[in-house]
This record gives sequence, structure tokens and C-alpha cells, in this order.
Amino acid sequence: MVDGSCLCGVVRWRVDRPFLRMSHCHCSMCRKAHGAPFATFAVVEADGFRYLQGEEALTVLESSPGFERPFCQHCGSAAPHRSLDGNMAVPAGCLDGPAGIAPERHIFAASGAAWHTIADDLPRFDAYAGDITSPAAPRPVLPAPPPGIARGSCLCGAVAYEVTLPFDVIHNCHCGRCRKARAAAHTTNGFVRVEAFRFTHGADAVRTFPLPGARRFAQAFCTTCGSAMPRVSVDRGVVVVPLATLDDDPGAGPQDHIHVGSKAEWFTIADALPQFERGPR
Repeated sequence: MVDGSCLCGVVRWRVDRPFLRMSHCHCSMCRKAHGAPFATFAVVEADGFRYLQGEEALTVLESSPGFERPFCQHCGSAAPHRSLDGNMAVPAGCLDGPAGIAPERHIFAASGAAWHTIADDLPRFDAYAGDITSPAAPRPVLPAPPPGIARGSCLCGAVAYEVTLPFDVIHNCHCGRCRKARAAAHTTNGFVRVEAFRFTHGADAVRTFPLPGARRFAQAFCTTCGSAMPRVSVDRGVVVVPLATLDDDPGAGPQDHIHVGSKAEWFTIADALPQFERGPR
């Protein structure tokens, strides 16, 4: 038995049967919705899952026909959803204890972000694997951006932004807060100065949840679809950009892994990037 919860703790659930499988999904919609280079789902039979509290706090987006993505309306964390085979797909980043299973494969690997490299030797599939054969939903194709600019947006398109490249620094962060906020193994955040960033539309649709007790940590997200969005920290003069919400290739990827001391027990770092127990030195 393992429990899970969103970042703010309003929504909680329990899994009381063994997970059937665990997959990393690299599709563009999961990347947008989670604000992470990939989303990791542990699948359990529907009758082995139940909400303990806060189900009424969920907002649900139908991101493609028949595919619903619930998220907490208070903090933006993605919540478990009904998978296409009728089971429950639980975002592993939100689990509060050991999963009892490890990732078995990468799905939609052909849709992965240009700046993210799959470094492990797990099987890779261009779309779904196993008995699910539903095709990937089409996504809009943008014209080329102006030189030196990378554009980004949320999953539903209500919010869009631009960043003047390059990023000052890009980190893979494994801290428990980021894993809860993004409902993923880790997040990848790019940092730029405030003058290098602007919302092109939808800034009023972005909500920021400041985590109680945290000195700096907060989660910005689209109130319509729950996608993690750039967080503007005026007092620090920086903007924290979830790289997975970019529509254009930033031309650079993460430089390191930080807070690996808080890494999810089910995730293995397989690349050669520098690792830091806490923050970067």
C-alpha cells in the first residue's frame, strides 16, 4: 500500500494493490502538462485505487478525445487519471512512499524534447506499448522563431511566453518539492533574468502557489490546464522556466543534477552530468 498527494496536500489518494507497470512518457502533451522532460506513470487496477480526500479540488482538462488530465486547482500538481485500458495511471512523482516497481520502458520516445537525451537502456517505443494502440494526438506546428528567441506555452494554449536566449543556467532538480509540483521524476528548469522574459498572452491565467514554510519555492501554473508555467521572481530578478513548456529548441540542455539526495527511489540517473547532493556549488 502506498499513498500519494499533490504539492499542497489538499488532494490525497491511496493505492492498495501492486502496480502493474511503470512507464516514462515523452509525448509533448505530458511534457507540457507536467513541465518536465518526461512524465512517469505507475498503472494500477482501478479497484486498487481510491481518493482519500480533495477529489472535489480537481480541475479536469480533456487534452485529447477521451483523455482527461486532472490537476489540483490550488497548486497545479497533476493527479491520477483513468488510462485508456480502464486502469488508473498514477504520476509516480507524487507518491509518498516506495513504489515497489521500477520504470520498464519509454513510450512516445520519438516525441522527446530535443534537449533531453535518454541515457538508460530501457526499451523505447515511438508511441504506446503493449495492448494500447491509440495514435498520438496531433499538435500545432509553429513557424520558425525570431533569431535568439525561444517560445513557450501551456498545454491548452491559454498562456504563451518568449525567452531571449541563452539561459543563464539549466538544472535537473530532484528535490521532493519539484517532484510533487511537477508530478514527475524530476524537473528541468532554465533560469534567465527578468528582462529576458515576457508573457505574450495569458499572464492573467497564471496562478502562483507559494509553498507554506518555503523561503523561495513556489509553483506557477495555468489555471485552465494545470501546465507548469514560468515563475517570475521580481525580488531576485530571475525567471524560472520549465524547459518542457518550450515550443522551440533552446539550443542547450541541463548542465547538472541537483538535490540528488532527495531523488525518487524508483529513478536511476544514467547520464554523465555532474551530480550534487543538494544545490549546485
